[in-house]
Amino acid sequence: MTKLEKVALTPSTHTAPPAKFSHGVRKGNILQVAGQVGFLPAVEGQAPTPAGPTLREQTLQTFANVKAILEEGGASWEDVMMMRVYLTDTDHFAELNALYNEYFGDLKEAPSARTTVYVGLPAGLLIEIDALAVLG
Repeated sequence: MTKLEKVALTPSTHTAPPAKFSHGVRKGNILQVAGQVGFLPAVEGQAPTPAGPTLREQTLQTFANVKAILEEGGASWEDVMMMRVYLTDTDHFAELNALYNEYFGDLKEAPSARTTVYVGLPAGLLIEIDALAVLG
């Protein structure tokens, strides 16, 4: 049996992770996107900056960050099987669903299974999303 290579993914829009992990990893036809937050695209020499203070701004940027890693690994939203959404405030659930429906409105089917949990994130961050994609 041939051992499949594991490939770490870091799109040019992302800074290097702050510890020994990858923004995404692909092995064969499986692609795991690590938890992404609403940081704007990387600017060399600058610390990551949130897209804004609102859930809408951060969610749309988080979707863009997940999408960048999917594309870096040769995948798209159509390949995503599972997304996990981490919110800091239970009051954001209805707004998240509205944003989710708006963003994925053009897809023929729901983008994936989804789990939503409530967590603590670094100051100012409201949402984090990870995704599992299966290609082919």
